[in-house]
Amino acid sequence: MLNHIVIMGRMVRDPELRSTQSGTSVCSFTLACDRDFKSKDGGEKETDFIDCVAWRSTAEFVSKYFTKGRMAVASGRLQLRDWKDRDGNKRRSAEIVTDNVYFGDSKKEQEPPEAIHGASDGFPGGDLPNGFDPFAGGGDNGELPF
Repeated sequence: MLNHIVIMGRMVRDPELRSTQSGTSVCSFTLACDRDFKSKDGGEKETDFIDCVAWRSTAEFVSKYFTKGRMAVASGRLQLRDWKDRDGNKRRSAEIVTDNVYFGDSKKEQEPPEAIHGASDGFPGGDLPNGFDPFAGGGDNGELPF
């Protein structure tokens, strides 16, 4: 079975970083994603507000480098959770459990260069394996090495 989703949207508010009792980092955030089409009646594009959750190094990366209004690209899996509210009514929530989160807009001047690579749980802090840098080795002329 396949359960993979990629969305791009703006951060609705600053990400919220927490830790589990065992010390695992978890970050919750919401992305506002415009639909590609306009509604029939008003001609306005509708917006979906999609809840996302990131774990471990991805959570720390999102918390450190993203703020309200920043464009983000999140990929992961869609997860549905059943729960009961205070009145005992059954409720269901959908959220994206992110594997990777990337910048969706231009980097700001104050960001460190390592922030442009994004992060995934496989590579802590967004570091690439074995020191691989896809932009290295191009020489002074700015050409790619292949």
